[in-house]
Amino acid sequence: MMTPARTYPRVLIALIAVAHLLCADTAPARDVDTVRILDRPIPFGETRRRLTLEYARLHYDPATTDIAITPRMIVVHWTATRTLQEAYDTFAPEILPPSRPEIARGGRVNVSAHFLVDRDGTVYRLMPETLMGRHVIGLNHCAIGIENVGGPANPLTAAQLAANARLVRHLANRFPTITYLIGHYEYRRFERHPLWIERDPAYRTVKVDPGAAFMTRLRERVLDITGLAPF
Repeated sequence: MMTPARTYPRVLIALIAVAHLLCADTAPARDVDTVRILDRPIPFGETRRRLTLEYARLHYDPATTDIAITPRMIVVHWTATRTLQEAYDTFAPEILPPSRPEIARGGRVNVSAHFLVDRDGTVYRLMPETLMGRHVIGLNHCAIGIENVGGPANPLTAAQLAANARLVRHLANRFPTITYLIGHYEYRRFERHPLWIERDPAYRTVKVDPGAAFMTRLRERVLDITGLAPF
């Protein structure tokens, strides 16, 4: 072998550099696994707890004694509001306002969700993930709700899409029991699924949020999550 010994380090360094470049081109971005969550809790006092329990007994189990949930799915929504404050003000009252007659038969507790994502991608936690919110018929007993500020007149943003992907990853990692990711408009596909519980056969609404295109792009970003079933 005629190659001088002093040339080996240079060859090895070059090979290592190439390997690092190849890995950098193919590895997923690590920041997709992290999400910053700011707590901005909605009022969840005795009134909301009592009315939530009333809702759970009416729709899921007349004998239940608490409002704790084991998350099994994530349901993605849009708020149909222009701003974060408008959305927060929608969820803040503990009692359902008269402006929601289409769901008044379902109970007196106001609508809520666990997370609210602003148009710049900032994620706010409105309530604990292990307490039941009111955001999806038939599935509240097992679903974490993610609301996104926007709607048909204010399409959801790229920043919201990225934030939803990070949040879904965070929740799937924190709660291995989560096996489904759906848009609100898809909830009725679960009517014959074991997770579906709804004691009122006439209590249904038609939903379109957060849009099929948004859900398609979101699913593309989280396809690699082990245990998250396709839908």
